[in-house]
Amino acid sequence: MNVQELVPLALPRGRPLSCELCGGPAQLRCGACHVTYYCDVDHQKADWVSIHEKICQLLIPIRTSFPFFNSEKERKHGMEQLLHRQKHLVDFTHKVAQKFVFEGKHEEAIPAALHSLRFSIDTCGPDSVELVPAYLILAEASTGLGRLTQAEEYLSQAQWIVLKTSDCSNGIQSKLHRNLGLLYAAKGNFEESLYHLATDIYFASCAFGTHDISTSGGYFHMANVFFRQNKMDIADSLYTEVTDIWHAHFSRLIQVQSQTLTTLSCMLFIHLKCFILNIDEAQQAEASQVLNAILDIREQAPKQQPAKTANVVHALAMLHYLIFDFPKASSTQKLNLKIRC
Repeated sequence: MNVQELVPLALPRGRPLSCELCGGPAQLRCGACHVTYYCDVDHQKADWVSIHEKICQLLIPIRTSFPFFNSEKERKHGMEQLLHRQKHLVDFTHKVAQKFVFEGKHEEAIPAALHSLRFSIDTCGPDSVELVPAYLILAEASTGLGRLTQAEEYLSQAQWIVLKTSDCSNGIQSKLHRNLGLLYAAKGNFEESLYHLATDIYFASCAFGTHDISTSGGYFHMANVFFRQNKMDIADSLYTEVTDIWHAHFSRLIQVQSQTLTTLSCMLFIHLKCFILNIDEAQQAEASQVLNAILDIREQAPKQQPAKTANVVHALAMLHYLIFDFPKASSTQKLNLKIRC
C-alpha cells in the first residue's frame, strides 16, 4: 500500500475530493493510481484489502481527464472504450463482493460492492435496474454485520427500482426477495421471512428451473429458518434438496470434464479449465459455504443419517476435484467411503 497526504494548495480549485468509502472530505490519496481518495488510513486500508489492490491501475484511464480528440470519430471511440472499461469493472467488482459474502467476509464485501454500485450509476444512470445487484450485495453484507437499518435502506432502494421497472427479470426479483427473507430472519420475523423466501424460490424457478443451483439458495435459507423454528423434518428435506442439486450439478461438470479429456491433452485441459468447467469463484464459495454448513448440521444431529451425510461429503469431494484441489478431493472422498461403510 502506498498512500500520500493531500496538499491543499496543490489541489485543483472548485473540485472537492471525497473519500472513496464514506464520501467525507478527503485527506489522503492512493500513491499508486493518484485518482482515488480517502478520509483516513482506516478507509484506505479497508478499500485496499477489499478491492482496490485488484483494480488500482484499471482506475487510471477511467478517472483521468480525456485527451483532446482531433475528430468526432476519435471522441466516439474514446467514449466507447471508457464505457467498456466501466462495464468490466461493474462485473468484476460485483463478483469479488459476491465471493466475499459467500465466504462470510461481510466487511470486506462492502467496499467492492460500493465500487460496483458507483460504476453501475456511471454507466446506466441512477434509476437503472442494473443497480439492483449492487444494492442487494450491500444489503446482504450489512445484514451479515448486524447493521439491519442500513440493510433496510439498501433494500428499499432496490425495491423501489424493481417496482418502477415493468420488465424486471425473474432473476432480479428472486434475489430481491431472498435478501428480504434474510433481513426478516435476522429480525426474528420468521413468517415474513418464509413468505419472501418462498417468493424467491418461485421467481428463481421461473428463471432457472426448480433444480438449478441458482434456486438452491432459496431452499437453503428456508431450511435455516425451519431449523431455527425447530421444525426439523421440513428443514431436513430442504437440506437434502439443496445437497442433491449441487451433487447433480457437479456430476454434470465432471462428465463434461471426462468427455473433454478424451480429446484434449491433460496440459491443454489445465490451461482451459476455467472455460470448460463453467464454475466461477463466487459459485465455488457459495457451494463450499452451503455444503459445509449442511455437513455440520448432519454431523451434529442427534439422529445420524449416514447416507445423507455421505451425499454431502461426496458433493464436497467433487467440488474439490473440479477446482483442482486434488489432495482435499482425495481426503474428502475417503471420508465419504468411510461413512458409507
